[in-house]
Amino acid sequence: MGIGSGRAHRLYHDLALVAVGIFVATPLLVTFLGGFKDQGELRANPFGLPSTLNLSNFAQILSQPDIWVYVGNSLVVAGMTVALTLIIGAMAAFAFAQIRFFGSRMLLNYVLLGMMFPFATAILPLFVRLRDFGLLNSYAGLVLPQVAFGLGFSILLMRSFFKQLPSELWEAAQIDGCSYAGFFWKVTLPLSTPILATVGVFVLVQSWNNFLLPLVVLNDESLYTWPIGIMQFQGEYNTEWSLILAFVTLTLIPAVIFFAFAQKYIVEGLTGGAVKG
Repeated sequence: MGIGSGRAHRLYHDLALVAVGIFVATPLLVTFLGGFKDQGELRANPFGLPSTLNLSNFAQILSQPDIWVYVGNSLVVAGMTVALTLIIGAMAAFAFAQIRFFGSRMLLNYVLLGMMFPFATAILPLFVRLRDFGLLNSYAGLVLPQVAFGLGFSILLMRSFFKQLPSELWEAAQIDGCSYAGFFWKVTLPLSTPILATVGVFVLVQSWNNFLLPLVVLNDESLYTWPIGIMQFQGEYNTEWSLILAFVTLTLIPAVIFFAFAQKYIVEGLTGGAVKG
C-alpha cells in the first residue's frame, strides 16, 4: 500500500513538472518559430510550424549597424554591473558571515528587505534621484541601480556559502598572522568560484534583459542597450511582429548560452550554501 501510494505520488509529481515545463516552453517555442515567418504567414498560422526556415528576419536584424552598438552597450553595462555586484556583495557577505559586530543581524535584514519590493515600484523615485545626481543618459545611471537592487540576492547567496567554509581555515590563518582582508582575498575568494559564478550569471542575465530601466534613463540612441532595440520595429501605425519575435529569439540566445556554460557552477553554488558538511 505504501509502495503504491509512493509511486502514485511520484507520478503526480512528474506530471506536474511536465505540465509546468509545457507551460513555460510553449511561449518560447512559438516565439522561436515565429522568427522564421513573414508577416503574412505569422497572421495566418501564428502557432504552427513555418512553411520554410526563412532567415531573412534574423539577417535583417543583424545587418543593422545600430544593433551592434546596442550589443556593445549591453556588454559594457552588464560587465560593469557584474563586477561591482561581485566585489561589493562578496565583501559584504564575508563581513556578515565571518565577522561578529553590533547590529550585524539588523543591518543584514535591512539589506535583504529590498528583495521584497519589485524593481518597478521604485522606478519613479529612482528616476528623480538619478536626475538630481545628473546620472540620466549615462552608463552610471544604469549600472548603479542594477547593482543596488542585485546586492540583496547576491549577499544572501554568498553569505550562505561563506558560512559553510570550515572554521579551521580561519583559525589556521590567524595563527599565521593573516588579517580578515588577507583571509578574504587569499583564501575565501579562491574557494568560492561556484557561488561567484552563480551570482555572476544571474546578475549578467538580469542586466542583459533589463528593459524598463534603460527605457526610463536613456535618451541618446548611441547609449541604447540591446533590449531597447526592439522599439525600432514598432511604429505608430504598424508593428513588425515577425522581426520582433526574431529579435526576442536573439535576445534569449545569450542567456541560454550563459546558463549552459555555467550550469555546473550554478548547481554547486546553490547546493554549497544549502547543505552543511
